[in-house]
Amino acid sequence: MKFSQAFIPTLKETPSDADTISLKLMLRAGLVRKLSSGIYEWLPLGLRVLKNVEQIIREEMAQIGGQELLLPAILPKELWEETGRWNLYGKELCRLKDRSGREFCLGPTHEEIITDIVRKDVRSYKQLPLMLYQFQTKFRDEIRPRFGVMRAKEFYMKDAYSFHATEEDAGNYYKIVYGAYSKICERCGFKFRIVEATTGAIGGSFSDEFMVMADTGEEEIVSCVCGYGANVEKAECVRDSSELKVVAVGLPSHDVAVLEEIHTPNLKTVDEVGKFLNEKPEKFIKTIIYLADGKPIMTLVRGDCEINEEKLKGFLKCDELILADAQTVEKITDATVGFAGPVHFRLPTSDFRLIADFSVENITNGVSGANKKDYHLKNINIGRDYKPTEIADIRKIKRGALCPRCKKHELKFSCGIEVGHTFKLGTKYSKAMNATFLDEKGRQNFFIMGCYGIGVSRIVAAAIEQSNDESGIIWNESIAPYKAIIIPISYEGKVKDVSDEIYEKLSQKYDVLLDDRDERAGVKFKDADLLGIPVRITVSEKTLKENKVEIKYRNKNSVNLLAIEKVLDNFF
Repeated sequence: MKFSQAFIPTLKETPSDADTISLKLMLRAGLVRKLSSGIYEWLPLGLRVLKNVEQIIREEMAQIGGQELLLPAILPKELWEETGRWNLYGKELCRLKDRSGREFCLGPTHEEIITDIVRKDVRSYKQLPLMLYQFQTKFRDEIRPRFGVMRAKEFYMKDAYSFHATEEDAGNYYKIVYGAYSKICERCGFKFRIVEATTGAIGGSFSDEFMVMADTGEEEIVSCVCGYGANVEKAECVRDSSELKVVAVGLPSHDVAVLEEIHTPNLKTVDEVGKFLNEKPEKFIKTIIYLADGKPIMTLVRGDCEINEEKLKGFLKCDELILADAQTVEKITDATVGFAGPVHFRLPTSDFRLIADFSVENITNGVSGANKKDYHLKNINIGRDYKPTEIADIRKIKRGALCPRCKKHELKFSCGIEVGHTFKLGTKYSKAMNATFLDEKGRQNFFIMGCYGIGVSRIVAAAIEQSNDESGIIWNESIAPYKAIIIPISYEGKVKDVSDEIYEKLSQKYDVLLDDRDERAGVKFKDADLLGIPVRITVSEKTLKENKVEIKYRNKNSVNLLAIEKVLDNFF
């Protein structure tokens, strides 16, 4: 392609509302344009990168037996109601009606649709395993679209679904996809890490995220030299077993103090009450009441910690978890919000759950709300004053924490960008939709499923976030829009002839851009750096005196001279 004929509308100034490095550079380099909040137009240069990423993914899916199809973007309400996700998915689901009043949604994901296809046409174990995938535009009504194309309302991704007759086969195939996703990340040139993750709205028993490491990443992850890794929503906390107290037995008498009620007018937070009582946050037992699928539960965590709602949701195996409203809190505690505690509250039901985090187990003579407005209790002790129905890991990981696997090394915190997510779904969708097959003995079984998503548009942004400098993008050659750019210094005479000759030869093997514009060399060099094209070939009268051209790689500072006849042989 000749630059004079290409539609590459570069910008000198970055739009003020660009909130990430990748979006700033994508706008400046003419890859995308913003149509509305969270909605972007992909221009020719950006689309070339998008399609290069797509091809890498397609090749790796073919290697593991994936079959490509294309599913509708508009999905009927009825299928989503079978799994209960029509209501559970929440406001992110873009809903609409046709002229007949039938309800649909714009697909954010396609588990229901792919399960419907398979339950209609796959009858026997002999047709398994089966892996189907698609490239599709997805829609999620993000409340605050941010990070450019990484968290947009409309995005482009590859989603894949596998169907199996046995758990063993599903587990083995999960490892195969895991390997394919690793190859995709390697081929895109990423420094990446695979971490354990929560399953979120997709569901299932287990999942892994493929995280591109970047200081500007939107997600925080933890890792250990022993190999453990997880995002902060999933990261496990070490249980301190050195001084565990047995709840059923209670505490030794010499450790405990008399329970004391303290007047704390208008003091609600740990910091406020801590200063008033001269107690450290570690002495406090924070009490938070939630509604889990509409049922109230009480949770306890140490004063310097926070509840990890994703962990709690997973522990409870509930579909919806929200903070209890003030009316529910007052009904249980007889006090306004801010004075709840685990001692002498009103039991709403016989199966009411009081769940304590591990961090609470070793608090001796703790402090908590008194379930009475403007009052707190001192010297609360587990076993004597309250007994949790369950004790579990439900808190957020903190800096300085030990690795939960090796229990030797301190966890390292870093930032990353999620580009891929793999899920072990089990029979979550096949049971809900009555999707069955006949096994070798003629018995009906539910399909065992896996789900594997990778963000194509997200990969483009992540590549820029990980690899850029003050001059612009630095593409890996595997996904770059063009492999090389030829820059003639004054596009005329012998310089033009040699530039055209190199362009014709290279174009037989590579996508090459020839900057034939009537612009100063400095302008051409700046644009080449901004666009991030891996190789710059400069043709000038000076170098032609030696029958050579100048070669500059975008990711290196050095410049080399190369004989014209060797350009094709020494390109990459």
